[in-house]
Amino acid sequence: MLPPNGVPRFYRGGPAIAALRGTEPRGERVPEDWVGSTTTVFGENELGLSRLPGGELLRDAIVADPVGFLGADHAAARAADSALLVKLLDAGERLPVHVHPNRAFARSELGMPYGKTEAWIVVGTTRPDASVHVGFRDDVPPEALQRWVREQDHAALLGALNPVAAQPGDAIFVPAGVPHAIGEGLLIVELQEPSDLSVLLEWQGFGIEDPSEASLGLSWDGALACVDRSRRDTAPLRGPRPDDPVARLLPREADPFFRAERVAPAPEAEIERGFAVLVVIDGRGSLEPEDGEPLGLRRGDTVLLPHSAGVCRVTGALVLIACRPPAPGANGAAG
Repeated sequence: MLPPNGVPRFYRGGPAIAALRGTEPRGERVPEDWVGSTTTVFGENELGLSRLPGGELLRDAIVADPVGFLGADHAAARAADSALLVKLLDAGERLPVHVHPNRAFARSELGMPYGKTEAWIVVGTTRPDASVHVGFRDDVPPEALQRWVREQDHAALLGALNPVAAQPGDAIFVPAGVPHAIGEGLLIVELQEPSDLSVLLEWQGFGIEDPSEASLGLSWDGALACVDRSRRDTAPLRGPRPDDPVARLLPREADPFFRAERVAPAPEAEIERGFAVLVVIDGRGSLEPEDGEPLGLRRGDTVLLPHSAGVCRVTGALVLIACRPPAPGANGAAG
């Protein structure tokens, strides 16, 4: 079982995460809980890293036993790198229009190994009209994007994106480079590459005083080079609606970056062997690993499942999201 790992950010949120977990809110601007994280907040040395129940950093535990945690094949390919970051995210206000660099840009311009392709699994909302905005509705000329950002034209930036209704059970894949904004009132499980790289196309009115904070310290000409300005059809970004006790949630295009399954025992289900981060979003039940003691589960629990646990039997009236690293042999270098 993993303890909460709240991360303060510039935007409002956090009470919905506390309600899910059954804890007290830590404040109005702790809108993210980084689950099973070996990743730090951009520019920080330790903030963002998850600790095991005994207090040890998960990062250090995986370094000490990469095969036990990640499996021999994963460890052979990626050493002690889980290649995954999972978050609980509570949007207490609309997030600014922003974009994440892909790996090629992150490596060439920032000297970092990962970009930030991500996916959202909606687990709750406080609004019947909750929505997200993903990708430009039409091709955007570079001079238009530069003007919108320079003038902080909020209406133009948000209006240029595709609005997408978002309700519990929806899953949306967001490739790196695609501009997007998460609407107010959404509680999501977010899977992403293990980085904290964001270029904020909007910053005025969002608590960002220094524009250089919004551009990752790059010039704006350099930062905007990571934006996919092409028209985007959002239909292929939606995942399938689950209808089996264990069902994939994301389109196949996500496999080189991460995978997610919805597990809803009927009355039981099996989670295949492999490293996973589990987020229980409803009900109660139990997890019975092939190697280890049974674990009682309830809504709001988060569990790190090491490869060494083997196949796990899940029983009870519960629903959980199993978040996994990239598929074996998959390569998301372009993303």
